[in-house]
Amino acid sequence: MEIYLFLVSVVIITCVMFNRLTSEFGVPTLFVFIVIGMLFGSDGIFKISFHNYKFAEQICSIALIIIMFSGGFGANWHEAKPIASKSFLLATIGVFMTGAALALFCYFVLNMGIFESMLIGSVTSSTDAASVFSILRSKKLGLKENTASMLEIESGSNDPCSYMLTMITLAFISGKISTGGVIYMTVAQFFFGTVLGIVMGYITLFTLRNVKMADGFDMAFVVGAALMSYAFPSAIGGNGYLSVYIVGLILGNEDLKDKPSLVHFFNGVTGLAQMIIFFLLGLLAYPSQILPVFFPSLLIFLFLTFVARPISIFSILTPMKCSIPQQLLVSFAGVRGAASIVFATMVIVSSVSPQNDVFHITFCIVLLSIAFQGSLLPWMSGRLKMTDADIDVMKTFNDYTEEMDVQFIKLVLNENHPWVNKIIRELVLPPDTLIVLILRGEDKIIPNGATLLMEEDICVLSATAFRDDKNVKLLEFKITHDSKWQGKRISEVSHQPGELVVMIKRGNRSVIPRGNTTIYENDIIVINKIE
Repeated sequence: MEIYLFLVSVVIITCVMFNRLTSEFGVPTLFVFIVIGMLFGSDGIFKISFHNYKFAEQICSIALIIIMFSGGFGANWHEAKPIASKSFLLATIGVFMTGAALALFCYFVLNMGIFESMLIGSVTSSTDAASVFSILRSKKLGLKENTASMLEIESGSNDPCSYMLTMITLAFISGKISTGGVIYMTVAQFFFGTVLGIVMGYITLFTLRNVKMADGFDMAFVVGAALMSYAFPSAIGGNGYLSVYIVGLILGNEDLKDKPSLVHFFNGVTGLAQMIIFFLLGLLAYPSQILPVFFPSLLIFLFLTFVARPISIFSILTPMKCSIPQQLLVSFAGVRGAASIVFATMVIVSSVSPQNDVFHITFCIVLLSIAFQGSLLPWMSGRLKMTDADIDVMKTFNDYTEEMDVQFIKLVLNENHPWVNKIIRELVLPPDTLIVLILRGEDKIIPNGATLLMEEDICVLSATAFRDDKNVKLLEFKITHDSKWQGKRISEVSHQPGELVVMIKRGNRSVIPRGNTTIYENDIIVINKIE
């Protein structure tokens, strides 16, 4: 067993080190993970013989559950809400259109069988969340017109549709389902996946908020909930991947205890899951079997990238009045990844026996997509003039922490301090400053105008510019036209216990609020919160 543990540790360390190295040269990390897997495989340098598709499919499916959950958990709904309808149309109708166009190309142009054409169209119809997230994060790619959020929501939620297409096609080919059964299976996948995802998401949320757990066990509980949200819907004919994404989306956008720890935990686990998936799939592949299918794979990749996906993107986004540069960028950003290869392994382990090597064709398409689209996405964004240095792409993720234009100053009230035994409203504070926190022994107090200051209190004051302080946690959200805060004064807004509005970002100005400060649409509210 020691030799296997040693090999696993070597693989993980190698992937981590190459991750740091390749980011400097603009090569997508996930591409390197696949290549490392191929180097360890039967045709590679280390000659590890591994051809157990069933085992790989099971392990990768579990890893894909974690990736899907993390994709939802990390997506910032406040940022994504304005473009959510567009993203979900791309993730559903867009996937069907892309798969159908590709199937027609394989059948009529490459002369493949109708069922093989449908399978290739199905498994490659979705984009890869891990690849898109990795590129946006590593390159800090701030995109205009909320394009980053659109890509994140689309890529995070379109794998369930590709999975459904694959399962329906396999069932149809094997004769296990009729035309009426296809309709029922489609409805059941969406219905049970969506409904159970919502129900299980809110049950999990209720449990996390009302059941006290020992340190660290909340993370274990969320992992269990993620696995359950896949297994239960799948067992009754629902789409488990859709369900697990919805659960992640619900939990990730609610206020949870120790949420930063949960976000960082799932970021780490997702990184490990990506390594496992791409390495295992690389280990399964035989470079000697890629060469015979390279030319048809290249043709499929070119059609997929420059015809099939643009057709679906423009058909959906043009009526929604999206700009041409945005549509071109979204079309180019359709990077294929691990999910496509995992779905291809499901074809191999099924009872279907396609004449063409669907696995290696899909594998080759993914390699080309990650290498070409993944590497050139930042360049293409610049060429289309869709980048904006003032936009922070990290805002679209739930682990975002911004260096805001506010600074915290600590002030100790000693015996002779003039503020001692005075209430806050009696003080004459400098302009644009606010007492946001009082540390009194072991207590942390969010003050108001009637708070009495006492000797030995430690006051935390806010002013312009920002320095992080471990005693102050900042949250921010944007005021929309339908927000219940819009048009109200600070004093009229009902806060949760332990919360205080410490700053309002209004255009290029930062406003330190008072009780009579009015909140307007498009204001960004910065809240001080103690948990």
